[in-house]
Amino acid sequence: MYVADSRANTPGAPASADGAVRPSAGRRRAVVAPTVLALGSVSLVTDVSSEMVTAVLPLYLVTGLGLSPLGFGLLDGIYNGFSALVRLAGGHLADRGGGRHKWVAGFGYGVSALCKPLLLVAHSLTPIGLILAADRTGKGLRTAPRDALISLSSTPKTRGRAFGVHRAMDTAGALLGPLVAFLILRATVDGYDAVFTVSFCVAVFGVLVLVLFVPGGRRETEAGEDDARPTLRAAVGLLGRRDLRRITVCALLLGLATVSDSFVYLLLQRRLGVPDRWFALLPLGTAAAFLLLAVPLGRLADRVGRWAVFLAGHGALLVAYALLLTSWHGAALPYLVLALHGGFYAATDGVLMAAASQGVPEALRSSGLAVVQTGQALARFACSLLFGAAWTVWGDRAALAGAVVALAGCAAFSLTLRPEGTVTA
Repeated sequence: MYVADSRANTPGAPASADGAVRPSAGRRRAVVAPTVLALGSVSLVTDVSSEMVTAVLPLYLVTGLGLSPLGFGLLDGIYNGFSALVRLAGGHLADRGGGRHKWVAGFGYGVSALCKPLLLVAHSLTPIGLILAADRTGKGLRTAPRDALISLSSTPKTRGRAFGVHRAMDTAGALLGPLVAFLILRATVDGYDAVFTVSFCVAVFGVLVLVLFVPGGRRETEAGEDDARPTLRAAVGLLGRRDLRRITVCALLLGLATVSDSFVYLLLQRRLGVPDRWFALLPLGTAAAFLLLAVPLGRLADRVGRWAVFLAGHGALLVAYALLLTSWHGAALPYLVLALHGGFYAATDGVLMAAASQGVPEALRSSGLAVVQTGQALARFACSLLFGAAWTVWGDRAALAGAVVALAGCAAFSLTLRPEGTVTA
């Protein structure tokens, strides 16, 4: 893990207003700012909470409440895509408030935390859908401001590494969450209720970590940014920038062919006959691969180009889908699928944000990232609905075959678009 060295406290070292020290020109070793490490700690704790719920939610809804694949697809689409409706609002509020990224993000974390205990009293489609929508509203508010803080506290040449470090810490929480849920389910009688209760307590702790340890305050506009006023029109106008427009279009198209994680785990369970009590452990494979590969692939993206790494990640996902379509039932199948699934996230999640940060004015950084995230989230929402409907009508294999064809086509089209800012660091 990369940490800030002693020069972070050297008098006269250039610093940004978010508390991160800018590396001086000519420094041979790049560092990751304290802001990135603090945000990584918040994400680690929060992901323990959220992934506890995510790990048991598919089984709870389909087996416990008896929802059909279409009903689950609707809820899963809400869970993963509803945040698209508020991402632009979160990004705009953070920029408009003079750089109050921390406080907008903190409000989003708080909203999500308050949703966890409400799952204890919801036992039908409508209230669960409303709770998940509120939870995703919190996620939508916090994501762009958080990523903007990471971007603003890093240099262009080390931005991929910074996002990689953050995503690795975030994924450590995703690795622990399902494990904690699994242990709770085995140790308690009312397992699901216990999972939701513990998840709430952990989420509250994550909010406290953000309030106490993440630097805050206003960021002053840098010279040359007077024309980049943080208005909604300016945020939407960012799509006039050729590279950001291409990145947004590709993120949207590829999102339309990206099957939800929950569906991947349900497909694996059906293929291999995984017992219900072991289902919560399946996300551990994805999280472990993500954790191991996030920093190396972030560094690779800084060196060889972010677009190549981003598209290679979707290639890994395509292979994972193809393996699920084959008739092979070998013991290595789940390990290969989950490793490729985690590799996909390591090569795309933080790398996409590092690529989108290039060329976006600091005064609009949060809004610019929100534009890309909104397109991707809306596309994944649509994919969950379409995949759930296709599974209900034609079966799981036909639905997955359609996703393979769509992903291959979207990846081929994206290969022709090479945003200049993403080719080299």
